[in-house]
Amino acid sequence: MKISILTLFPEMFDVFQHSILGRAIKNNVITIDLYNIRDYSNNKHKKVDDYPYGGGAGMVLSPQPIVDCLKSVKENNKGKVVFLGPRGKTFNHEKAMDFSKEEELIFLCGHYEGLDERIYNYIDEEISLGDFVLTGGEMACIPIVDSICRLIPGVLSSNESFEEESFYNGLLEYPQYTRPEEYNGEKVPEILLSGHHDNIKKWRKAKSLIITKERRPDLYKKYKLTKEDIKILKNFGEN
Repeated sequence: MKISILTLFPEMFDVFQHSILGRAIKNNVITIDLYNIRDYSNNKHKKVDDYPYGGGAGMVLSPQPIVDCLKSVKENNKGKVVFLGPRGKTFNHEKAMDFSKEEELIFLCGHYEGLDERIYNYIDEEISLGDFVLTGGEMACIPIVDSICRLIPGVLSSNESFEEESFYNGLLEYPQYTRPEEYNGEKVPEILLSGHHDNIKKWRKAKSLIITKERRPDLYKKYKLTKEDIKILKNFGEN
């Protein structure tokens, strides 16, 4: 996948050079190109914002630098333009899955008090990280790009790395344990030491259902219990 990011602070994305995404970039599984919006400003001082017409606090990003930057990016990336802003639909795992199937994507990071409304003519979709305020779109872009990229084949070591995680099947993840077998008087559940893989799988599904119901009833309400789920809860729910 090719990802292009338009930002006023490209240095904030150095995080992508490390860990899993850093390895994926090195192996050419994904490419992440950064574009500094200031480089496209016609202003001699590289100014990219101005005071809002009609008055009000803060500054508004001007059309010219962003539109010219987008036009330049589009020469090498034909993907949809996604703006990280408060008007958009809230990002979730389902949206991450949809984006991960794209071959190319362009992300525009907002800043200050927002965009000149005319810039929206060049935007295909707006996405919000949640109902809270951030200092800039970069803060939203980093986790969104990370969540998309890790779903791309070849980024993680195996499909199992994400297929059993929280939200993949609409449920929260089951409890995990590692060595030592006993710590501070608490022991690893016996079923995980049994070697009975089918029972372990059913126990994990039961715990996943229980935890989701307790902690995210909104997700549990959307999940459709199967006859097998009901049977698993009955047999493994209390273990």
